[in-house]
Amino acid sequence: MNAEISTPAAELTQRLSATPRGARLARRLVAHQLATWGYPHDSDLNYTAQQLTAELAANAVTHGRAPGRDFEVRLLLLAHDSTLRIEVSDARDDRPLRFVRDAAAEGGRGLVVVSLLARRWGVAERDVGKTVWAELPL
Repeated sequence: MNAEISTPAAELTQRLSATPRGARLARRLVAHQLATWGYPHDSDLNYTAQQLTAELAANAVTHGRAPGRDFEVRLLLLAHDSTLRIEVSDARDDRPLRFVRDAAAEGGRGLVVVSLLARRWGVAERDVGKTVWAELPL
Protein backbone atom coordinates (compact mmCIF):
# COMPACT_ATOMS: atom_id res chain seq x y z
CA MET A 1 0.00 0.00 0.00
CA ASN A 2 1.30 3.46 -0.89
CA ALA A 3 0.86 5.63 2.21
CA GLU A 4 1.22 8.85 0.19
CA ILE A 5 -1.98 8.22 -1.71
CA SER A 6 -4.20 7.83 1.33
CA THR A 7 -2.55 10.21 3.81
CA PRO A 8 -3.76 13.82 3.62
CA ALA A 9 -1.63 16.65 5.01
CA ALA A 10 -4.78 18.22 6.46
CA GLU A 11 -8.40 17.13 6.62
CA LEU A 12 -11.81 18.45 7.64
CA THR A 13 -15.03 16.42 7.72
CA GLN A 14 -18.41 17.85 8.68
CA ARG A 15 -21.98 16.56 8.47
CA LEU A 16 -24.64 19.13 7.67
CA SER A 17 -28.41 19.11 7.37
CA ALA A 18 -29.63 18.33 3.86
CA THR A 19 -31.27 21.75 3.53
CA PRO A 20 -30.45 24.95 1.64
CA ARG A 21 -29.04 26.32 4.90
CA GLY A 22 -26.76 23.29 5.18
CA ALA A 23 -25.51 23.90 1.63
CA ARG A 24 -24.73 27.55 2.46
CA LEU A 25 -22.93 26.49 5.62
CA ALA A 26 -20.83 24.01 3.62
CA ARG A 27 -19.55 26.79 1.39
CA ARG A 28 -18.74 29.04 4.36
CA LEU A 29 -17.06 26.18 6.21
CA VAL A 30 -14.78 25.46 3.24
CA ALA A 31 -13.90 29.15 2.88
CA HIS A 32 -13.03 29.44 6.57
CA GLN A 33 -11.03 26.21 6.69
CA LEU A 34 -8.97 27.12 3.63
CA ALA A 35 -8.23 30.54 5.17
CA THR A 36 -7.10 28.74 8.32
CA TRP A 37 -4.80 26.56 6.20
CA GLY A 38 -3.24 29.65 4.60
CA TYR A 39 -5.41 30.19 1.52
CA PRO A 40 -7.14 33.56 2.15
CA HIS A 41 -10.81 34.16 1.36
CA ASP A 42 -9.91 36.37 -1.59
CA SER A 43 -7.47 33.90 -3.18
CA ASP A 44 -8.31 32.14 -6.44
CA LEU A 45 -8.08 28.71 -4.79
CA ASN A 46 -10.46 29.65 -1.97
CA TYR A 47 -12.95 31.26 -4.33
CA THR A 48 -12.92 28.30 -6.75
CA ALA A 49 -13.24 25.82 -3.87
CA GLN A 50 -16.24 27.79 -2.60
CA GLN A 51 -17.89 27.60 -6.02
CA LEU A 52 -17.28 23.86 -6.31
CA THR A 53 -18.56 23.25 -2.79
CA ALA A 54 -21.66 25.33 -3.48
CA GLU A 55 -22.48 23.30 -6.60
CA LEU A 56 -21.81 19.91 -5.02
CA ALA A 57 -23.68 20.76 -1.82
CA ALA A 58 -26.65 22.19 -3.75
CA ASN A 59 -26.83 18.96 -5.75
CA ALA A 60 -26.65 16.86 -2.58
CA VAL A 61 -29.47 18.86 -1.01
CA THR A 62 -31.62 19.03 -4.14
CA HIS A 63 -31.10 15.60 -5.71
CA GLY A 64 -29.40 13.45 -3.07
CA ARG A 65 -31.61 14.19 -0.12
CA ALA A 66 -33.15 11.31 1.80
CA PRO A 67 -35.61 12.00 4.63
CA GLY A 68 -33.86 12.20 7.98
CA ARG A 69 -30.36 11.94 6.46
CA ASP A 70 -27.59 14.56 6.44
CA PHE A 71 -24.94 15.15 3.83
CA GLU A 72 -21.21 15.30 4.50
CA VAL A 73 -18.48 17.63 3.30
CA ARG A 74 -14.87 16.49 3.41
CA LEU A 75 -11.92 18.67 2.55
CA LEU A 76 -8.45 17.17 2.03
CA LEU A 77 -5.09 18.78 1.37
CA LEU A 78 -3.08 16.11 -0.43
CA ALA A 79 0.54 17.22 -0.09
CA HIS A 80 2.04 14.44 -2.20
CA ASP A 81 0.56 15.88 -5.40
CA SER A 82 -0.31 19.44 -4.26
CA THR A 83 -4.05 18.90 -4.56
CA LEU A 84 -7.14 20.09 -2.75
CA ARG A 85 -9.90 17.47 -2.82
CA ILE A 86 -13.51 18.40 -2.02
CA GLU A 87 -15.92 15.54 -1.37
CA VAL A 88 -19.67 15.82 -0.82
CA SER A 89 -21.51 12.65 0.18
CA ASP A 90 -25.27 12.18 0.19
CA ALA A 91 -27.61 9.35 1.08
CA ARG A 92 -29.09 8.58 -2.36
CA ASP A 93 -27.56 6.29 -4.92
CA ASP A 94 -30.69 5.69 -6.97
CA ARG A 95 -30.49 8.95 -8.93
CA PRO A 96 -27.71 9.10 -11.55
CA LEU A 97 -25.85 12.33 -12.21
CA ARG A 98 -27.29 14.32 -15.08
CA PHE A 99 -26.02 17.05 -17.37
CA VAL A 100 -28.32 19.70 -18.82
CA ARG A 101 -29.87 18.62 -22.13
CA ASP A 102 -32.16 21.58 -22.78
CA ALA A 103 -30.36 24.90 -23.33
CA ALA A 104 -33.50 26.77 -22.23
CA ALA A 105 -33.81 24.87 -18.93
CA GLU A 106 -33.55 26.94 -15.75
CA GLY A 107 -31.33 24.45 -13.92
CA GLY A 108 -29.11 21.48 -14.52
CA ARG A 109 -25.80 23.22 -15.14
CA GLY A 110 -24.14 22.43 -11.81
CA LEU A 111 -22.03 19.55 -13.10
CA VAL A 112 -21.01 21.60 -16.14
CA VAL A 113 -19.67 24.23 -13.73
CA VAL A 114 -17.89 21.51 -11.73
CA SER A 115 -16.29 20.05 -14.87
CA LEU A 116 -15.05 23.51 -15.92
CA LEU A 117 -13.62 24.50 -12.53
CA ALA A 118 -12.09 21.24 -11.32
CA ARG A 119 -8.87 19.66 -12.57
CA ARG A 120 -10.56 16.27 -12.07
CA TRP A 121 -13.89 15.16 -10.66
CA GLY A 122 -15.90 11.99 -10.30
CA VAL A 123 -18.31 9.87 -8.31
CA ALA A 124 -17.61 7.09 -5.83
CA GLU A 125 -20.15 4.61 -4.52
CA ARG A 126 -20.62 4.15 -0.78
CA ASP A 127 -22.50 1.62 1.32
CA VAL A 128 -25.29 4.21 1.54
CA GLY A 129 -25.43 6.88 -1.13
CA LYS A 130 -22.59 8.32 -3.17
CA THR A 131 -19.70 10.76 -2.95
CA VAL A 132 -19.12 13.33 -5.65
CA TRP A 133 -15.59 14.72 -5.52
CA ALA A 134 -13.60 17.43 -7.25
CA GLU A 135 -9.90 18.26 -7.18
CA LEU A 136 -8.03 21.54 -7.57
CA PRO A 137 -4.29 22.14 -7.87
CA LEU A 138 -2.80 24.01 -4.92
